[in-house]
Amino acid sequence: MLESIINYFLLFIIYSFLGWIMEVICIYGEFKKFVNRGFLIGPICPIYGYGVLGILFLIGKDTSDFLGVFLKSILICSVLEYLTSYFMEKLFKARWWDYSKRRFNINGRICLETMIPFGILGTLIVYIVNPFFLSLVTNIPKIIRLILAIVLFVAYLTDNIISLVVMSKIKGEIKRHDVDSTEILKEKLNKWLENNTFLFRHIKAAFPKFKILRKRKSKDGE
Repeated sequence: MLESIINYFLLFIIYSFLGWIMEVICIYGEFKKFVNRGFLIGPICPIYGYGVLGILFLIGKDTSDFLGVFLKSILICSVLEYLTSYFMEKLFKARWWDYSKRRFNINGRICLETMIPFGILGTLIVYIVNPFFLSLVTNIPKIIRLILAIVLFVAYLTDNIISLVVMSKIKGEIKRHDVDSTEILKEKLNKWLENNTFLFRHIKAAFPKFKILRKRKSKDGE
């Protein structure tokens, strides 16, 4: 049981790191510069790790239906991306990515343009990529695997705690300004982020197109 947990955690880290690399490459292609993507400080995007584990757990060993694997990968990753967008928006009063301008989107949280690649990547992972990485992980001596998992878990947990504190302070800064215009508020927040430590500048660089969400006050103050 413990060995399986260790194996899956290491796979989670591997796929989170590969997801980060893919995000960095995509952003470099758009902006021609390196950007440390994601909410965390380290080179990791956990949403990819969770997505792959979701695919591996829900599809299991039943890989005989190629089309089924493709469609399940789309469903699992799309639901995960939608829920992540929704809860991050509710927690921090900002939308960190928005597909509203893309065709065939659902509430701007997911779109067909990203769903199809999810299916392709999920299928490649199930049939080709994961067997390779699983073999790689299981061939590491057990004691080294345990130590590696502990070190990575402590680093991952610490990163999450620090990043959560940073995001909470950003949320507090958003609430502190008593302005109705989200454009003005975003300008003020960008200046605040730029003049803060690298932890805050990282969020600004990682999500340059984020949108602040705030309910407009009515004339009577309600």
